[in-house]
Amino acid sequence: MRGSLYSPGQSWLHRLKAGRKLLALAMLGVVLMMVHSLPVLAAVLFGVIWLTYRSGVSVSRLWRQLRTLFWFMLFLGLYSAWVQSPEAAAEMLLRLSSLILMALLVSLTTPITQMMEVMESVLEPFSRLGWVDVSQVSLAFGLTLRLIPELSLQWDEIREAQMARGIKPGVLTMLFPMLVRTLRRAQEISEAIDARAVNSSAVK
Repeated sequence: MRGSLYSPGQSWLHRLKAGRKLLALAMLGVVLMMVHSLPVLAAVLFGVIWLTYRSGVSVSRLWRQLRTLFWFMLFLGLYSAWVQSPEAAAEMLLRLSSLILMALLVSLTTPITQMMEVMESVLEPFSRLGWVDVSQVSLAFGLTLRLIPELSLQWDEIREAQMARGIKPGVLTMLFPMLVRTLRRAQEISEAIDARAVNSSAVK
C-alpha cells in the first residue's frame, strides 16, 4: 500500500501487540539517552539489528527506507567529529542508529491502524477530561506516519521525472518540487483532519 511502511509477515514481531512494541521503543529511547558507553551502545545496536533480521523484513526494503538517512547520518557524524570529537560522533551515531532502526522496525511490523488504536487508548483519559479530541489526534498521527514513506516515494518520482526530461537530478533541482509536493500533502492532511472534526461535530 502506497504511503505505508507496514510489511506483512508471520514473525513473532508481527504478532506482538502494537502497544508492547511502542512501549519498548519509548523505553529504548529513555535508556539510550542515559547511556554514554560506546561498547554498550554498540551492543544495543547489534541487538536491534538482530531483531530486524528476525523480523523477516528484506534487506532491500530496509535500504529503500534508510538510504536517504544514510547520507544525512554520514554528514552529521563527520560534522560532529569535527566540532566535538570522534568519540562524541560515534556515541551520537550509535544512539541515533539504534533509535531509527528500532522505530523503522516497529513501523514495518505494525499496521498503522493498530498504532492509532494504541494512541486512542492512551489518550482516552485525557479525552474524558475534555483536554484532547482523541479521534483528531489519532487521525493526525496515522496520516503523519503515512506521510513519512511518501517522502521517499516523492523523491524517487521527481528524480525519475527529471531524468526522463533530460535533466540531471541534483539537490538544487529537486529541492523546490520536493518542497511543493510536501507542502501540498501536508495541506491535504490538514484538510482531512478538519473534515473529521466537522463530521464529529455534526454527529454530536
